[in-house]
Amino acid sequence: QVQLVESGGGLVQPGGSLRLSCAASGFTLDYYAIGWFRQAPGKEREGVSCISSRDGSTYYADSVKGRFTISRDNAKNTVYLQMNSLKPEDTAVYYCAADSLPWCSLMLGYDYWGQGTQVTVSS
Repeated sequence: QVQLVESGGGLVQPGGSLRLSCAASGFTLDYYAIGWFRQAPGKEREGVSCISSRDGSTYYADSVKGRFTISRDNAKNTVYLQMNSLKPEDTAVYYCAADSLPWCSLMLGYDYWGQGTQVTVSS
């Protein structure tokens, strides 16, 4: 059974950091492009970052460039999203997703999705 499970969300003060994890089961993550998406209340889901399976190239939304870093640990079958200098506008449910294509994108349409983890940035 293919499954993605996110963890690492929580409440953090502005300027703080969190590291989200996306653990896969039922398939090998290193053959898939992985994306991180987020959805704030009343807003559409948006792409945050992604990493390609072909060459490990990474992409970031302009709103998180320089603050977020995506990485993958193939041995642990896990992808991470390190989030630094967090802002209140980063508050959202964060989802990871996997796609069998070799190149990632920040567009929706991935094959598999996790259930999401809540990130709240507030003082």
